[in-house]
Amino acid sequence: MRRGIAASALVASFALAATACGGSDSGDKADGPVTITWWDTSNATNEAPTYQALIKEFEAANKDVKVKYVNVQFDQAQNKFDTAAGSKGAPDVLRSEVGWTPAFAKKGYFLPLDGTEALTDQAKFQPSLIKQAQYEGKTYGVPLVTDTLAFVYNKQLFAKAGIKEAPKTWDDLKKAAATIKDKTGVDGYWGSTASYYAQPFLYGEGTDLVNADAKKLTVNSAEAKKGYGTWLSLFDGKGLHKADTTADAYAHIQDAFVNGKVAAIIQGPWELTNFYKGSAFKDKNNLGIATVPAGSTGKAGAPTGGHNLSVYAGSDEAHQKAALKFVNFMTSAKSQTAIALKNSTLPTRDDAYTAEVKADPGIAGYQTVLPAAQPRPALPEYSSLLGPLDTELAKVAAGKESLDKGLSNAEVSLAKLVPDFSK
Repeated sequence: MRRGIAASALVASFALAATACGGSDSGDKADGPVTITWWDTSNATNEAPTYQALIKEFEAANKDVKVKYVNVQFDQAQNKFDTAAGSKGAPDVLRSEVGWTPAFAKKGYFLPLDGTEALTDQAKFQPSLIKQAQYEGKTYGVPLVTDTLAFVYNKQLFAKAGIKEAPKTWDDLKKAAATIKDKTGVDGYWGSTASYYAQPFLYGEGTDLVNADAKKLTVNSAEAKKGYGTWLSLFDGKGLHKADTTADAYAHIQDAFVNGKVAAIIQGPWELTNFYKGSAFKDKNNLGIATVPAGSTGKAGAPTGGHNLSVYAGSDEAHQKAALKFVNFMTSAKSQTAIALKNSTLPTRDDAYTAEVKADPGIAGYQTVLPAAQPRPALPEYSSLLGPLDTELAKVAAGKESLDKGLSNAEVSLAKLVPDFSK
């Protein structure tokens, strides 16, 4: 790392730390408004402006509260919040990925929200999303946006190949990919080597990385091997794009799809805005959205994702009260409708799916696949389990090690993260 880069990063880290008030913002005046800090982890270009506009609305309606907005890169936010909360300097409100809830709740960093103003409309939210915001019977976040992975495809390319519907199984996908290649000259499918995108292959075999209830590692089970075997087989064959294990793989896959150079991928609704910017989807109705194909058990599903708004337990009473009011506003039906219309993200409450919102074919399409979404286990360590898989699956996809070796290595790594789990 060059010295200049290291110095810049150090300055940036101090600047970020300075924005975290944690209820101790010395800028608050005794007779003035309370200033709360919100760390937003949304896309700074496509999504953040919508949230900033809503903050202005909130402040106009609540003269006693000011919101200090900080956009934090999503891939850095979990560690930064963990560090800040440990030193009593975290933001009052965090846009928290749903998988972070168990770990931060267990550490006492999140405030339980049951019975507070933040959860006044709890009955309006989809029950499964409230459940995913809970840990050991208490609720630690209010669902802001939700998501899951879907099979997304180019309707024109499918039609040109004479394929009338999305594949129902992975075998159907292989056949469709070969036909698309023959008829159109482009690959029919390009898969990701990232472990999160491989989760549907496990669900299709009725398994997961772990069995949290039984405290058992299942990443190297017969079912998991079968699922990952199917995942691996989709990188080799007619119309199946070879695995990309470079650092820019995500961007490569996305760019190929939005510009009509590959007919289908697995992707989440957070990319809807970018889909529509691509040459292949100037007509939004050309975007096909379907449930991911099923495995040998006949089951089809993908991880439930999304983000909650959580309140820092270390803030003082005045800041917590202001934070709860802010969370209630941002997760209201009116705010979620505005967010969906501007950002093409999925609301978490049914009353936000207005006719205008559902007029966006992308949102309407993803809403149809949400019932197949599978909540992740309420295990504090679960999010960290994906890291070792990312490393091993990339090696397997690149042909640097066998699937058996990769899963065996992953099992050893996961055992260190959940030492009380049996193999």
